[in-house]
Amino acid sequence: MNESLRAVDIIAAKRDFKPLSEEQIRSFIQGYAAGDILDYQAAALCMAILLNGMSAEETGHLTRAMIDSGEIIDLAGIAAPLVDKHSTGGVGDKISLVLAPMAAACGLKVPMISGRALGHTGGTLDKLDSIPGYITALNPVRFRDGIKEIGFVMSGQSEKVVPADRKLYALRDVSATVESIPLITASILSKKFAEGAQALVMDVKCGKGAFMKAKEDARTLAQSLVNTGSSLNRKVVAVLTDMTEPLGFTVGNFLEVEESIACLQGDGPDDVMEISYRLGAWMLIAGGLEKNLQSAEERCRRTIENGSAFARFKANVEFQGGNFSELMAMLGRARAEYSRELLAPQSGYLSGIDALGVGRASVALGVGRDTTEDTVEALAGIELLKKTGDSIEKGQLLMRVWAQEKSRLEVGFSKLQGVLSISPKKPPKSRSLIIEEITS
Repeated sequence: MNESLRAVDIIAAKRDFKPLSEEQIRSFIQGYAAGDILDYQAAALCMAILLNGMSAEETGHLTRAMIDSGEIIDLAGIAAPLVDKHSTGGVGDKISLVLAPMAAACGLKVPMISGRALGHTGGTLDKLDSIPGYITALNPVRFRDGIKEIGFVMSGQSEKVVPADRKLYALRDVSATVESIPLITASILSKKFAEGAQALVMDVKCGKGAFMKAKEDARTLAQSLVNTGSSLNRKVVAVLTDMTEPLGFTVGNFLEVEESIACLQGDGPDDVMEISYRLGAWMLIAGGLEKNLQSAEERCRRTIENGSAFARFKANVEFQGGNFSELMAMLGRARAEYSRELLAPQSGYLSGIDALGVGRASVALGVGRDTTEDTVEALAGIELLKKTGDSIEKGQLLMRVWAQEKSRLEVGFSKLQGVLSISPKKPPKSRSLIIEEITS
């Protein structure tokens, strides 16, 4: 073996701030995926990357090597632009459920591969699992057929796609290297581009309820995603959005499906629709169907107004095995067995809602997971009755909370104490949830 391609020499090179060649990166990733390079060696390289960084070119090589570690979904021959969206995760983040059918109704093809909840952030697959009969594990043939027929699919990741990422992702979790920007970038982009997307719009959330708390960290990740996409000749747009407070009025798997349906029927909360329209507009621009944000947003709005986005959602539910009639009959009725109500302790104005606190409470109720082995409850969750800026009276209902077990209800309810801030004066009008937009 060429000495510079030995695992120990590659680790040493990055330790010593030297750039890694495409050949070195590919050799290491291939060796690790095959089991020839051991976990402790991969952990050492991950730590060296965390401490010393990678250039956009190196990160591009890493992403490409990870893509090539497994199968690539073949979507060749599909005429319309293939554009996906990915979120770094938040509380009450049901944007994908609104955005995918909206984008499809605008003429895009959306190969949306989604994940499950972990920690205080929700997972799209868990929300979809609350739809009776809905199948989130599609084989490649059904995946392709759904994109061609409906315009979008929402599926879990195949084990044969980017196996190197699956190994590295688990390793980063136990080696204190989760925060590495190059490793996050390669993880996200390798999965998205291996699954057929030609362009990607990233919703990079920042604030108390996000993975990236500080705006500067979110901006660094966003720029890395855009730059690395360019190095791979793929269009990536990153939109920084505020996750200081939960999105919409609900946090919970079926509750968020229910709210997403309201959005698609033209009755969605302003915050969810603001982000959905903006991300949808960027998807249209990235896919070459529109040239400016204003006309692109108007095109997205029309799909809500004329019902075409909702029609795509219905078609997708039925294509993926869901019982649409049963789903619609559940709206406003399907709830977990036990419930409690949170009342206002005083009069005034709601001046803040702690997204992280709400997210942690939702996990305790059964909405999310602390570990990958935890199960989730479809009907557990939290409904907010007020938003920041609303006036409230002492004793007024502020939240409804549901859980399938009484013990979980009590623990979750106790975690909600203090998540709402009440002030005697009306807070200043909140700014746009769109913080910054970064494109190549």
